[in-house]
Amino acid sequence: MNADESWESVPTVNVRLWRADAIVLFDWLMSTDLNAVPITHPAQKQALADLLSRFEWACDVDITDSTAPEIAAAQEEVAKDMGW
Repeated sequence: MNADESWESVPTVNVRLWRADAIVLFDWLMSTDLNAVPITHPAQKQALADLLSRFEWACDVDITDSTAPEIAAAQEEVAKDMGW
């Protein structure tokens, strides 16, 4: 079984994200040492790595080449109405 077949053989879900959220999450995942993220089960770290991978090759909008100004604008947009 190759990697593509393994992805096709497991149940999946679709999640719609605001583009700004996707940029912020992708930037964070790219800049974070997943070994330093607090987890309670190894599957949590793997799920974060899988999410990063999906952003890289399965996203319908290319966010991998976001510039520093685009990332800053996305962070500002996401944070503006947090309320906490």
